[in-house]
Amino acid sequence: MTVHGTEDIISKRSKAYAQLKTDLDELPMNKLYQLLQDEPGLLRRPIIIDDRRMQVGYNEDEIRRFLPRKIRKMELAEAQRKADMI
Repeated sequence: MTVHGTEDIISKRSKAYAQLKTDLDELPMNKLYQLLQDEPGLLRRPIIIDDRRMQVGYNEDEIRRFLPRKIRKMELAEAQRKADMI
């Protein structure tokens, strides 16, 4: 579901990645899966998935897309109400 494959979910700034002595691009997928199970710190967090979308990493605006539309509309109305009070 990512544009650049597994590269998009690997945290290259993590301590686990810095200590890695393996080139992830050279690993077969089954070995990469095993490595990620053994070293979950290699994954960027959070990873949020629904039936249509995937969000990797923290971005507040993009994460809000996962809230139901009804909730987003209520929050927008509340923000607008507060803005009108100023």
